[in-house]
Amino acid sequence: MESPARQISLAPAPDGRQSETALKIARGTARLLRSLGFSCISELPLPSGRRADLVALNERGEIWIVEIKSSLEDFRADQKWPEYRAHCDRLFFAFTQDLPCEIFPADTGLIVADAYAAHLHCEAPEHRLPAPTRKSMTVRFAIAAAQRINRLVDPQGHGEF
Repeated sequence: MESPARQISLAPAPDGRQSETALKIARGTARLLRSLGFSCISELPLPSGRRADLVALNERGEIWIVEIKSSLEDFRADQKWPEYRAHCDRLFFAFTQDLPCEIFPADTGLIVADAYAAHLHCEAPEHRLPAPTRKSMTVRFAIAAAQRINRLVDPQGHGEF
């Protein structure tokens, strides 16, 4: 019997959906998260079928999701972000200093970023994951990280499950 991990590709190929601004925000935000002791995975498919912009995991097993917003239009068009709460301990928005903080929900954390760095403007409230969800997300994160490393080490031999 095939494992659930083999039924879904956890390491999507770059698809070009992200704007140049979004990629810059992701880079600066990932640098901030690493400085806070987190490892990051971008574009991680979630069990719900959604795809999180950045998922971060630290040695204590905390899971943060960061939703990147490159413009006011991007924020207004996106109605899926509330679903991410079911998959993380803390939910953040990352954006450039050009966007006003007031547009974002009060119960999320805020990260102001550019291509080189980011600043944790407002902490996100904690809502601890249930143990089974935490395990599922941790395994999903680990498999995606390993697949991405394998693609770097052996680009022709990675194959999809």
